[in-house]
Amino acid sequence: MKMEKSDSLRALPPGQSARIAALEGKNALRCRLMDLGLAPGAEIRCLGASPFGDPRAYRVRGTVFALRNTDSDCVKLERGGIKRQTRVALAGNPNVGKSTLFNALTGSRQHTGNWAGKTVELAQGSCRSDTREYVLTDLPGCYSLLARSPEEQVARDYLRAGETDAVVVICDACHLARGMQLALQVMELCERVLVCVNLMDEAARRGLRLDLNQLEERLGVPVIALTAQEKHSCGLLLAALDRLLDAPVRERESHIQYGEGAAMRLCADRDEAGEGEILCAEAAMCAAARICTGVCEPTEPDDRLDRRLDRLLTGAWTAFPLMLLLLAVLFYLTIAGANLPSRALSALLFSIEGRLSALLSALGAPGWLRALLCEGVWRTTAWVVAVMLPPMAIFFPLFSLLEEAGFLPRVAYNLDRPFQACRACGKQSLCMMMGLGCNAVGVTGCRIIETQRERLLAILTNALTPCNGRFPLLITLCALFWAKGTGAAQNALTALYLSGLLVLSVAASFGMSWLLSRTLLRGESAPFVMELPGFRRVCVGRVLWRALRERALIVLLRAVVVAAPAGALIWLLGSFRPAGISLLNRAAAAMDPLGFALGMDGAILLGFLLGLPANEIVLPLILMIYGAAGTLSEPSSSAQLGQTLLAQGWTAWTAGAVMLFSLFHWPCSTTLLTIRRESGSWRWTALAALLPTALGVLCCLLLRLVHLLATA
Repeated sequence: MKMEKSDSLRALPPGQSARIAALEGKNALRCRLMDLGLAPGAEIRCLGASPFGDPRAYRVRGTVFALRNTDSDCVKLERGGIKRQTRVALAGNPNVGKSTLFNALTGSRQHTGNWAGKTVELAQGSCRSDTREYVLTDLPGCYSLLARSPEEQVARDYLRAGETDAVVVICDACHLARGMQLALQVMELCERVLVCVNLMDEAARRGLRLDLNQLEERLGVPVIALTAQEKHSCGLLLAALDRLLDAPVRERESHIQYGEGAAMRLCADRDEAGEGEILCAEAAMCAAARICTGVCEPTEPDDRLDRRLDRLLTGAWTAFPLMLLLLAVLFYLTIAGANLPSRALSALLFSIEGRLSALLSALGAPGWLRALLCEGVWRTTAWVVAVMLPPMAIFFPLFSLLEEAGFLPRVAYNLDRPFQACRACGKQSLCMMMGLGCNAVGVTGCRIIETQRERLLAILTNALTPCNGRFPLLITLCALFWAKGTGAAQNALTALYLSGLLVLSVAASFGMSWLLSRTLLRGESAPFVMELPGFRRVCVGRVLWRALRERALIVLLRAVVVAAPAGALIWLLGSFRPAGISLLNRAAAAMDPLGFALGMDGAILLGFLLGLPANEIVLPLILMIYGAAGTLSEPSSSAQLGQTLLAQGWTAWTAGAVMLFSLFHWPCSTTLLTIRRESGSWRWTALAALLPTALGVLCCLLLRLVHLLATA
């Protein structure tokens, strides 16, 4: 019987496998295919297509080969023989190690942290067991599927779409009943569910004993115990998934006994919780408590150390001094530790420029191309790497240690009352903390805020937090013009000034939130409910390596990608000289009046404008504009850099104006695009750019006025 065309190899989607049923067509083609290993019964996998979609690449018996679509019609597949990848979703409460397990299984770089709401969007990855290939989806952490927050809506909508073959519900062994509520709701929507009780090591330290056999019997679904950070955990989970998918679907009764007139509202699209939702939540809570009775021995947790730390970090007289002290120490370690590596890296990278120029000359490259690549692209890139990498390699790991230990939720706890006075939410401080690394990440993190009004408040004010791209400029100018002294004393003063600037940015966020909540975004504050996770022992080596790899290097790569073309553009603008004056200098001269009014000059303003793609390149751009040839001069030391700026008329007042404008000005292009995506409106995006810029202009004008009065 002749097979349909839909059963040919052409119908095999990329990434999927099938078994060959027969080879048809011309004898020569059939023989060649058989030489490559194609034969009835063999398994063949489609690896992907060429840029034009034809030909496509396949693998059979270890051999990878290409085949045109027209020729692939002669390879017939078994009916129903296409092996679809098995799709599995990971669900769980926030802060139960779900993303840690996802990273371990897939090798992805989903960022994790010891506070609720870190995962605010779907992440996908793949892994293989002995018998299957899995596509894993990491759902946002949520407490319920009744969808009272954006992350809960994302998780609920994904599960109710029915696109998963199985769902793994990850629960905290120390808070089993809370995680069981979500597990019961997932079991209402999905047929194949695996309950994974994580953090067994913490449960053991607290003296908790769990009878998981009894739990599995009561639930009617498989239950496994593991610790996500242990290497063998991935194998245990994949083996349990294989057993779950190989076994037939078992009939099971609903554990949630709903009250009279209360229907399950897991699929309801409602913003406000009605009486039915409340009854459903109560029913799930009662069912979870009933199931967990006797499964976990009721013991009093030994959290005395947590309580002592909380009394210090959240106490009325100690909270804010300790927060400021930790911030100052963080900055001091960053500044003191980055000085020597930055100088060494700068000397190394700038020494390569001469060798690169000689290599290009030996290859016969014209002079203009050598200048473009060496003086434009390489010199700018070398500057960005030398200035950014050392402080990032210190700041991000140290910040990650505080984050992993559970310090950041205490910051939100301490700052909620001031935010409440501004009719905002204390969770906004978590988004501000994320903005210290990258404002685009901070804007995305605003999804952890439940209401649209408060979410917009956090989005519009996130750019007031200085991102990592602005720190090199702030550190350099503080050290050159404001922190007088040498060695440790200068580093301490610089850290103090930076802490003051960050406090100023927090005050600006409060003020702008207060203004917006009484004008464009009127409304009352939503209830503040946030989990304060216990302090955890930090695996220092793992956290440091992950922070360096996933944060510092990623941000650096983004800066380099922007700096290289920017260096080429600035070199071209500086080298094109109609009437003997470069276009760069003409533009800077045209902006001088506005720059002088703000206590700066036109070159500084032009540097900020051209630095729209990334804040990391603002200072290099300013120095390149000052250079007559439009190229960045190699600063052999910070002293020489200071002399260069002094020669251009800089004073401590000029540096202060530049730091204020760097602290408050429009976000970078990546952040603006992220704001557009999160807010869904170009109007809010434009407002997010105008608000910090207006504040920066106002601060510079006030500083200019103080300067004039002081020198009068």
